[in-house]
Amino acid sequence: MRVIRMLLLAALALSTIPAQADDQAAVQRLTQLLNQAQTLTADFSQLTLDGGGTQLQETKGQMALQRPGLLNWHTDAPQEQMIVSDGKKVWLYDPDLQQVTIKPLDQRLSQTPALLLSGDVSKISQSFAITYTESGGMVDFVLKPKDKDTLFDSLRLSFRSGTLNDMQLVDGVGQRTNILFTGVVKNAQLDRGKFQFVIPKGTDVIEE
Repeated sequence: MRVIRMLLLAALALSTIPAQADDQAAVQRLTQLLNQAQTLTADFSQLTLDGGGTQLQETKGQMALQRPGLLNWHTDAPQEQMIVSDGKKVWLYDPDLQQVTIKPLDQRLSQTPALLLSGDVSKISQSFAITYTESGGMVDFVLKPKDKDTLFDSLRLSFRSGTLNDMQLVDGVGQRTNILFTGVVKNAQLDRGKFQFVIPKGTDVIEE
């Protein structure tokens, strides 16, 4: 649950420093690529390594998003977790703990890595310094928080031939979380019910 919570909560401490001119080309390129997918579905595999390269956790799952702000992120058992956003609220569900945490989806939360893919990417330069490199069909973006008091040091987003390929999150102690996307489908019609969470009976509810 720590990795998912990091993905969702990292931006709560981010600053709102105005965008710098040097970031504009990277912001525009990232916006262009993300805007090509108003909806997106994919399978993902997630690998977490410690600072020495030792594997800590490996999970798989499925994700679906619809811009702006709708997300369904489901990590498979045996470490099952769900993140669902309806554009106003975010549900973080841990079935093993029988617990769901409900948070409002505000501007800061939409800048977090997990929700960045479905949010307003043009606003992220308020809190992140963004650089990118492009070679052949690959485009790599590196996002670094402008506020030093954050849960991660950098986030990399990679696109292959215009399609999201992978993400990497690195925290302050060198722990890396690599997420590889496969079977990516862009702009298919999605059921809005995917982005509504029905709380199972007997689940403890924490509202923040």
